[in-house]
Amino acid sequence: MDPNYTWPPLGRAWTDLPESTRTAMVTTGAEAWEKIFHGRATYNKQWRLARPPVFTADAFRELNEVCDRIAQLILEACRRRARTAGELRLLLDVPDGETRLLDPDEELHEGLLAAYRPDVLFSGGVPCIVEYNIDSSLGGGFDADTVIQRYAELYRTHDLLDGARPAPSLLDQRFVAIRDTLGLPDGARVALLMDFDADYPGLDDPETFIRILSPLVDQARPFGIDLVIAPVATATLDPQNRLVVGGAPVDALFRLFVPNRVTPSAGLDAVAGALAAGTLPMFVSSAAWLLSNKLNYAWLWDDLDLLPEDDRTLIRRYVPHTVALTAGQFDRALAEQADLVAKPAGGSAGHGVLIGREMTAVAWADGVRAAIAEGGNILQRYHEADRVAMDFVQIETGETVTADVPYSLAPYLFDRTGSGALARVGYPGCDEVLNLARGVLLTGILLTD
Repeated sequence: MDPNYTWPPLGRAWTDLPESTRTAMVTTGAEAWEKIFHGRATYNKQWRLARPPVFTADAFRELNEVCDRIAQLILEACRRRARTAGELRLLLDVPDGETRLLDPDEELHEGLLAAYRPDVLFSGGVPCIVEYNIDSSLGGGFDADTVIQRYAELYRTHDLLDGARPAPSLLDQRFVAIRDTLGLPDGARVALLMDFDADYPGLDDPETFIRILSPLVDQARPFGIDLVIAPVATATLDPQNRLVVGGAPVDALFRLFVPNRVTPSAGLDAVAGALAAGTLPMFVSSAAWLLSNKLNYAWLWDDLDLLPEDDRTLIRRYVPHTVALTAGQFDRALAEQADLVAKPAGGSAGHGVLIGREMTAVAWADGVRAAIAEGGNILQRYHEADRVAMDFVQIETGETVTADVPYSLAPYLFDRTGSGALARVGYPGCDEVLNLARGVLLTGILLTD
């Protein structure tokens, strides 16, 4: 990892491909968009991507190394302040009981970095890691992996993959991490539990959603995992306090629900009972979720003088300046409105985010004042996302359109090993907030040599 790495221009990997290859990729992608995106999550009714983003393998490898180091620095900043998950919860001012399945006596340890996905914007040609998702409940992975594999199959059929390839399967690497971090025997029965009362496209039809996810069962098998997919609400306990899912006890749990938003149920109580009895290894501990709290970004900046020069360089270059939003920051927030963003420290999916330059002075002041009164918010330096030319197909007409749009990249690291990435791509006429609820398009990425 080079803290002063020179990043290639965003979009260069795409334009470096032969023009004939690029034209054919867009044409075939536009013709096959229904197959490529069949069953994938989106609220967008007007646009689909005609091709995925492309990165050089070297730049993607460097990004993974930067993200891995900053995740370690987040854990170290937390451990300088707290020994246990309970102590960290108090420091972050997270209400008791809000983070479900949390063991307050669990010590903060390296194993909490078993799964994470930073959200990265490119701003001024340099990655800006606007937040970290450190947990097993990382959304978008199935969509990213499925879409890029479908693109790769299409391009392979048309002999268009010369010099390009899909990023490594993040789903495969996650199964490797589940097996290795939990020390599972070959053939272990692992429950993948989801909260079907959560807000995500398709969860209102659990039977269909589970059927869509069913290829994961076959994908897990080569890694020695017998995967069973079910709603968390259906779990029960047997007389030995083992978790029962799908009619039989399981050896481990792959938790794919967010611990601070999961719907209370008898099934969730059963999970808590098995954890308390010590009969259920879980990927991952709910303590990991506390590492995602954005106040940790403020701690990185507070601790700069304690760090080696290379680490200081990484933080200054890749982590937006962040402070806790308190009454003492109110005047600065008003004076620097155009350059600041206010966010809930424990939030996700763009909920409650205030972007200063998109608001009137009165609305910004009122919003910041309310956030201070509420507590648990941060003030972060705004970084405008670079725009890059992407190709789209209009659903209604079938027309292909090229437009300069923002997008963010979310690389997945499991057991601190890089794999694939989720790209959230804007669409013609979109705003700056890139999340699923606002119609962004999800895909994986291609890599070039």
